Amino acid sequence: MKTSRVTTKGQITIPAVVRKQLGIHQGDRVGFVYENGKVVIMPVIKDIEAAFGLVTAGQSVSLQDMEAAIQRRGGAV
Repeated sequence: MKTSRVTTKGQITIPAVVRKQLGIHQGDRVGFVYENGKVVIMPVIKDIEAAFGLVTAGQSVSLQDMEAAIQRRGGAV
């Protein structure tokens, strides 16, 4: 187990080996989740493609329905 000391400002240094394992670099954001008495640290997803599948639609819509909706709102198809 790697350890780190908490500063008076509540900051910690993530050990280099852990940063390397997580692919975390200077300027990256990390998230903290509290699970079963433990804190899990994970890199924050940066790109939209990595979030694919996190949100699902309540109903499906055909391409024709989408185009009709766009036209009703004044858009051009």
